[in-house]
Amino acid sequence: MPRMTARSRTEKHRTSTPLELFFDLCFVVAVAQAGRRLVHALAEGHPGTGIAGYLAVFFGIWWAWVNFSWFASAYDTDDTLYRLVTFVQITGVLIFAAGVPRAFDNGDWTLGVIGYVVMRLALTSQWLRVAHDSEGAERRVAQRYATGIALVQLGWIGILFVPTDTRTAVYVVLALCELSVPAVAERDRGTSWHPHHIGERYGLFTIIVLGETIAAATVAVQESVDEHDALGELLPVAAGGLLIVFAGWWIYFAVPIHDYLRGSRQSFIWGYGHYVIFGSAAAIGAGIEVAVEEATGKAHVSTAAASAAVTVPSAVFLLTVWLLHARHFKRDLAEQLPLPLAAVAILACTFAGDYAVFAAGLVAAATVAAGVALSRRPAPDGPTSTSVPPTHA
Repeated sequence: MPRMTARSRTEKHRTSTPLELFFDLCFVVAVAQAGRRLVHALAEGHPGTGIAGYLAVFFGIWWAWVNFSWFASAYDTDDTLYRLVTFVQITGVLIFAAGVPRAFDNGDWTLGVIGYVVMRLALTSQWLRVAHDSEGAERRVAQRYATGIALVQLGWIGILFVPTDTRTAVYVVLALCELSVPAVAERDRGTSWHPHHIGERYGLFTIIVLGETIAAATVAVQESVDEHDALGELLPVAAGGLLIVFAGWWIYFAVPIHDYLRGSRQSFIWGYGHYVIFGSAAAIGAGIEVAVEEATGKAHVSTAAASAAVTVPSAVFLLTVWLLHARHFKRDLAEQLPLPLAAVAILACTFAGDYAVFAAGLVAAATVAAGVALSRRPAPDGPTSTSVPPTHA
């Protein structure tokens, strides 16, 4: 059995493995479950509880995925034991996904916590293997990770036994503890994650989440057409939703992010910030489903509320991609403005009545067109921060 020691950050041709892609696809099962419960809550006019439950569930999905991805980037041996432990993590997320409806509907987190703890303790065993096969500073980092993750899992088990009215506060504290483990573990030595590999991993998960968004919206449109023969009412929603998702893909992949991921500070902010990017991307699909249900009279909300279910996560996605991702490659103010302005314009589309989603889609498409046109200008005089490809948005 090979030793589990750090891989090189300069390794050539480092790409995602079939196991990692399989891992991502299994995680999308949990994303889909969270999206369905969000649709139900929004369509029934309970946005507060729906959004809070969605954010809590999505944190568990996202954080387990993040930890696996960064660990694999540094230590993936792809041997038999590594694969088996990864399968255990996949089993954990499937248990977690099965517990999502209970968590949303009844506040029963038992199954969700069991699945989450399975995922996290499986990763703890991987860090213990690193500690066994390493020495010096690398061993200390692995030991801190294993200890920190295991201790927080005791807290998650304990949350099942605290009074219901205090669970929210305890949840927030435990989530902050989870987020602090990498900073504490790597306080004097970082892990050897691969910038190109990490950029690809995040990009692929973005694609999968956007794909789940399209799949959920397509099913919603198809069911509504079959049940209500309301194709005319649904066309603006379907067309606008597609434009938003297509534009979101274009904008996210306009520049290769691995050139920016050079240090721990940039990587922590960028990596943690994807909680908002992934969460808003998945929520767009839920919002489109709500808009479809409102157009056919199934949702118990106003047109403006249904439209906001699409426009708000779309605006959040564009703004967060700009803050974390795209702005580092902009050459001047003219290139910096389109995405923030588009986010504001999409929010304004909320009040465009039955054509709100379509209007938001047109804004998103126009933003891509503006970005492409601006990126093809001659380079401005003077020093620039980074050169950008012609597909820049």
